[in-house]
This record gives sequence, C-alpha cells and structure tokens, in this order.
Amino acid sequence: MLNCRDEVLYLTNQLVNIESVVNTEGEKEMSSVIHMLLSSFPYFKENSLHLIKQQTINDDQERYNIIAFVKGTKNESNKTVVLMGHMDTVGIDDYNQLKKYACDPDSLMECLKNEEIPPLVHDHLLSGEYLFGRGVLDMKSGVASHLYLLKYYSEHPEELEGNLVVVVECDEEDGSHGILSALKELKSLRKEHGFDYVGAINADFVSPRFEGDDNRYIYKGTVGKLLPSFFITGAETHVGAAFEGLDPNFIAAELTRQINYNPELCNEAFGEITVPPVSLKQMDLKPTYTVQTALSAYVYFNFFIHSWSPKDVLEKLKIQGEMAFNNAINSFKKRYEAFSKLSNQSTFEIPWKSRVLTYEEMDRLLIEEHGEKYKKHMAEFKDQLLLDTELDTRMFAARVVEEGWKWMTDRSPAIILFYSSLYSPRIDVTGKNSREEHLIYSLEKAVEEIQPTYKHPIVTRNFFPYISDMSFVALSDDDEGIKAVANNNPGWGTKHYVNYDDIRDINIPVINIGPYGFDAHKQFERMELDYSLEIVPNLTNNVIQNLLKER
Repeated sequence: MLNCRDEVLYLTNQLVNIESVVNTEGEKEMSSVIHMLLSSFPYFKENSLHLIKQQTINDDQERYNIIAFVKGTKNESNKTVVLMGHMDTVGIDDYNQLKKYACDPDSLMECLKNEEIPPLVHDHLLSGEYLFGRGVLDMKSGVASHLYLLKYYSEHPEELEGNLVVVVECDEEDGSHGILSALKELKSLRKEHGFDYVGAINADFVSPRFEGDDNRYIYKGTVGKLLPSFFITGAETHVGAAFEGLDPNFIAAELTRQINYNPELCNEAFGEITVPPVSLKQMDLKPTYTVQTALSAYVYFNFFIHSWSPKDVLEKLKIQGEMAFNNAINSFKKRYEAFSKLSNQSTFEIPWKSRVLTYEEMDRLLIEEHGEKYKKHMAEFKDQLLLDTELDTRMFAARVVEEGWKWMTDRSPAIILFYSSLYSPRIDVTGKNSREEHLIYSLEKAVEEIQPTYKHPIVTRNFFPYISDMSFVALSDDDEGIKAVANNNPGWGTKHYVNYDDIRDINIPVINIGPYGFDAHKQFERMELDYSLEIVPNLTNNVIQNLLKER
C-alpha cells in the first residue's frame, strides 16, 4: 500500500483553494497552478516535453488542459494507461452567506459548526472523517489522487512497466471542450511515442445510491446523456376568444406531464436502470406581454441512456409526443364542449390533429419544397445568430427551428422534436474484446487485493450514473446513432459540433474510481477522507500495475 494520505490531502486543499468555476477566469488560473506544480517535479525539469499546457479548440473562452506523461523504465513497453479528471467546478452561489469560504475547507467547516444544518451533515462535520468545500468531492480530490500517482512514478519510473498519461481537463461541467480537445493531443502522443492505450481511469465522485447504502462504488463505463427538445406551435388567438386558438403552452404542459418521471422511458441494461427523464426548461417564445396567446413554446428534457441509441430515443419520444398532442386536443375538446354548454353557445368542430415531426423530417420537407433558396437563407440566418454570443447552444437550436418553421406551407399546430445540446455517449465495458476483458480483470484483481484493508464493501457496477468526460474516450454507438444526433441538431456544424470519429479512433475502455462523499453540486459537498485519500489512490495504482503486466 502506498503511504499517500497526507500528500493527497495536501494536494486536495491546494486545488480546492483555487476557485475554478466553469466558464470563468478561475479555470485558466487553475491550469496555470497545476502546470507550475508539475513543472517543479525533477522529472519534468529533465523531460519538459512530457508536460503540455493545451489550449482548448473551437472554444469561445481561453482555457487550458494540462497533459503530462511518464515513461516507465521497468520494461520497454508501449502499453499506456490514461488517468483523467476535471479541474473545473460548478458555481458557489449556493453557499449563500458562507460563499467567501466555499473554497476554504477549514474556515468553511468552522463556520458550519454555528449554522443550522441537517443531522447527517452535522454528524459528518463533527466526525473528523469528512472534508467540506466546493470541489472537494467533484472532483479535486480525485485529481489530487492522479497527481500524486504521476509524481510517484516520475520519481520511480523503474516501477512502471509501460507509460502513464494524466489528463486534467477543463470545462467538464458545461460543454466538455476540455476532453474533446485533449483527444487531439492523445492521438498526437500515440503517433509520436507509439503509445498503446490499454485503459483509462477517471476519478469522478461516487455517492450512496439510496439512504443507508454503505457501498463504495466503482463503475465500468458510463451512462449516456441527451437533451431532447421540443418546439411547439399552436394557433394564436385573443384571450377573450380563447377557444378559437390552441395555446402551445397547453400542449407543452401535456408533453411535460407525459414525459417527466415516466418509467416507460427508463433504459435497462445489464440489470441496471436509468432514472427517467426530467424537464430542464419549459417556456414560451413570446418576447413581450400581449393579450394574444403565444405562437410557440419550447421544452427540453434530460434523458439518460444505457443501451438505446440517439435514434432509438427520437423514435420513442416521437410516440410520446403524439400521445401528448392527442391528450391535449382531447382535453381541449372536452373543456370547450363543457364551456359551450355552460355559456349556452353553439360549438364548431375542432380543426387540429396531432402532428409531430423530427427536425430532420421538417428540414427535408423544406429542402424538397424550397431547395437552394431555403438552404441559403438558413445558412445566412445561422451566421447572423452566431453573432449573439449570449445565445447558448440550446436557445440557438430553438431559434433555428423557429426560423425554419416560418417556411412551412402548413403551419397548423405541431411539435418539432430535435436535439439542442451535446450528446455525451453511453459506454459499456462488458468484456466484448480483449482490452475490455483485461481492464475488467485488472479491476477485479485490484478490488480483491484492496478490500481486506477497508471496512466498507467496494462494489462494481456497469454504468457511472452521472454525466462525465468518460463519455468522450470511447464510443459504443454505431454510425446510425451518431447520424441521428448530427441530423437532428439544428446548430450542428455552426454553434455546435463534435468529431465523434476522434472518439471512435481513440476508443479506450474506461472505468471510474473516484472519491466517496455526499452532496456534490450542493452547499454541503463533502468527501470521506479514508476512502478518498487512501483507498482511491491505491486501487487506481493496483489497476495501473495490473493493466501494464502481460497476462
């Protein structure tokens, strides 16, 4: 066992003390601090080309990844293990009056002793077994563990039978510009040094799955994440003649009722089940107040997948959209009839029918009808839209759909289904090839070796349950699945683009061994010291050693 606790704790505190909220100058500062730290290691003084500060590619912000590698001397081998983790955090506004202490664990914990806090948080605070603060769990203690191992092998390359690459990436909490840029450098290193990437180990946080859960989890592969989005049009009317039009917010509300928390949209694979979709936005696109109902509404949902492809999700949600539309019309009709009876008015036949199209279907219709004129207009529209730097990828996509809709000949109420943000691919590591088999074997052997030294069960599961950069080092989707993402994202190639071929080309089987704790992304974020500072580095180290050995 490596005697690593004190050094990993020291590194954790050093990293947490730097406020590195995503999309702020703090990310740039953090990369500079890590680069300066690694530059002080004797190994990197002698091998300066083994330490790289890489600016992200196609990014509207200036920020950097830090990539460093040590070449082992125990035996000449091209086998290479990649350790990865992110330097950025979510914001700190949730700390409220303690915001100025969010990145100062000692001061924060002292202040929390005088606050009214939940009983479990209070117990953890007084136990001396937890460290509190923004980023301690997600995931600076994980990065500290990786940096410790990098330092160790830089001092003991004779114990390394192969090579170790550490990637500390920025922008994990938003657009993953960091890891997507790092792929280019990993490919370059593979070409220059002949690296054979046999496995990757991420160090993102792990937490209990339910109350009373005492397990510490290791994950093989990761959940996939999509952002299916719906542009909904209605038939406008003056609110004084409400039943002469169809409010798109009414359809949107029914769509949210249909999809939110729907267990039919949970994806099972290998006995593990995703959480159901949840709405992340519901709004209309009416710019100002008027007494006219809105022309359109916009809804999008978080959607996790284990085995479904993006194409599968579109097909399933198109059915859900049709069901919601029919339910909305039927409800409208019943209420209209009840109102007419109540007010002693005659009724007219409801003219609207369920109508759901994917963006790809709508776009194809418009190209067939309007040809180059439409294509030219939309290209120019997107170029103009790009000038609005405040517009994120999700609203950019909505505006493109809204503009395309104006070209439709039949503009009766409809739902347009599309993707409006980054697709984080699902990854399963099941032993389907020799690399996956060897990674699983190396992990199982490491757990077997470490478990007797730790009191809580260390349990392996198939899918890391949160969004992470693990998604971008391997690809389980086929070409049809990726085409469904590209063809149904209105911002693809302009506001948003991912070279999934880069991921397919790298294709490193990946696992997650990360710090354990509670309340990531919340004001009581905390990590357990014993597991995070001792077990995680040693488990990771054993996997590295097992991976680099010949079987």
